Amino acid sequence: MSSVMSSPTATRAIPFRKMNGLGNDFVVLDARQRPLAISEEQARAIADRTSGVGCDQLIVMERSPTADVRMRIWNAEGGEVQSCGNASRCIADIVMAETGNSSATIDTKGGFLTARKAGPLMVTIDQGRPRFDWKDIPLSEAFADTRHIELQVGPIDKPLLHSPSVVNVGNPHCIFWVQNLDVVDFAKVGPIIEHHPLFPERTNVELAQVVARDHVVLKVWERGAGLTKACGTAACAVMAAGFRLKMIDAKCRVTLPGGDLFMAVNESNGHVLMTGPLAYEYEGVLPAGLLG
Repeated sequence: MSSVMSSPTATRAIPFRKMNGLGNDFVVLDARQRPLAISEEQARAIADRTSGVGCDQLIVMERSPTADVRMRIWNAEGGEVQSCGNASRCIADIVMAETGNSSATIDTKGGFLTARKAGPLMVTIDQGRPRFDWKDIPLSEAFADTRHIELQVGPIDKPLLHSPSVVNVGNPHCIFWVQNLDVVDFAKVGPIIEHHPLFPERTNVELAQVVARDHVVLKVWERGAGLTKACGTAACAVMAAGFRLKMIDAKCRVTLPGGDLFMAVNESNGHVLMTGPLAYEYEGVLPAGLLG
């Protein structure tokens, strides 16, 4: 494997895989045999696109007593987060290739996931049952109905964005339903909503345009990562909230800047299912000094 970075103090070669799901890209480290301690500074260094490998998220595979693998996730800013839908597909494919099985289980901070092969480099993830109670999202104040909450952007008498849906699908999401995805400068508005006091753990932010009952177009400001080509949990959140509002059907195509994800709600148990592609980009070696 080729070396992406070098260090004269490196004592142990640490291999990585570079992968992506719809352009949402990851550096994947395997710590199942030898544990790795990751600090925020180290995660930022690896994710840095100028001096590091460059990625939206750093993913570390660990042993799990309850699943085929434990997946830990750090965003580009260095913070560890609960869930990443696109990365889940990548990790599931690695595990299924190793075991030869057509299914896999993944333990994450956001919950226990099951995955199955849906075709060559295609995986379906069962993201579980979405949570709608304000305490579970979480919000800093009580809302009896989280289908629409009181939050707006722009003039009080004519807001540009208002009344978003909120949901937790392993991580928190705030969804503004819009007629025009360019209604605001999302690069400016996204971080304001992400850090709004209403969200004590911050939030992912989506602009969602319902084109048809089976098609939604989406822009995503990802918590800790910014504007992203794709976010699997955002698609899950939009599927859950849109179906709850009776705006979309139980099967729906969600189009993101990086491509399409195919979503469904299992009406027997309320679980949200996500099917989409993944890609292996290349392999490399981190210097041991980067991780201490």
